[in-house]
Amino acid sequence: MRRILLLLLPSVVFLLWQNVSIQREEKELFFRDLPAAFQDLRLVHISDLHGRVFGQEHSRLLKAVRESEPDLICITGDLFGTEEELQGIHDLLQGLCELAPTYYVTGNHEWQLRTVRQYLSQMEQWGVEVLRNEYKVLQRQGKALVIAGVDDPCGPYERKSPAQLVEEIRRDVGQESFVLMLSHRNDELELWQELGVDLVLSGHCHGGVVRLPFVGGVFGSGRELFPEYDAGSYEKGNTQLFVSRGLGYSRVKFRLFNRPHLPVLILKGK
Repeated sequence: MRRILLLLLPSVVFLLWQNVSIQREEKELFFRDLPAAFQDLRLVHISDLHGRVFGQEHSRLLKAVRESEPDLICITGDLFGTEEELQGIHDLLQGLCELAPTYYVTGNHEWQLRTVRQYLSQMEQWGVEVLRNEYKVLQRQGKALVIAGVDDPCGPYERKSPAQLVEEIRRDVGQESFVLMLSHRNDELELWQELGVDLVLSGHCHGGVVRLPFVGGVFGSGRELFPEYDAGSYEKGNTQLFVSRGLGYSRVKFRLFNRPHLPVLILKGK
């Protein structure tokens, strides 16, 4: 019996480590049209937390973000989906806003709450920039970078379309403006490439839940096997998509070869 326990112990420790330890990944992304004033801009990308708490009052997650020295923090949805998952969200968002400007778009799970609009308003009062089919212009040394965000399709039926949002940006800010888009869904690279968006940050897929070495994620968000855009960086034309593997769980409370993911993206000009 003791021998069996000794054999099982490393497996148990490994599985715990896989599910509770945050993997902070630094990655440089290169763009032809990035304004020189935004060279080396550091983005921390948070996605699919689903109400999980890492450390007391989110201390471990906030520490990981702080050590990443972000210029911007981008949250791409599924931050919460139930009343229970809202516990401690204020502490987390307040901590993030103290570290860097924080931008957020909804995922599909937020819209399960009837009171979601009330919580989005509270988030704005706490200092979060909630982007609901709208954009903000960041200025550095007389140059502009646009950060925009779209509601998840599970949100209101009557809303501005992605094409209308990008058209508005091009009209009001300029045809050549660099656009960073926050969008929860990970499977719309072709759409954003057609619209000429430079960089899209997404989540939703949870990295495929289980990842196989040299293969990638196993389960897609639409219950398909081996999804195409499961994690990491993808490029089509002049558009790049970065998909976070997320931090939390939804239906399946398990991750394998897929630690909770905190990407740190560094923008570079080509």
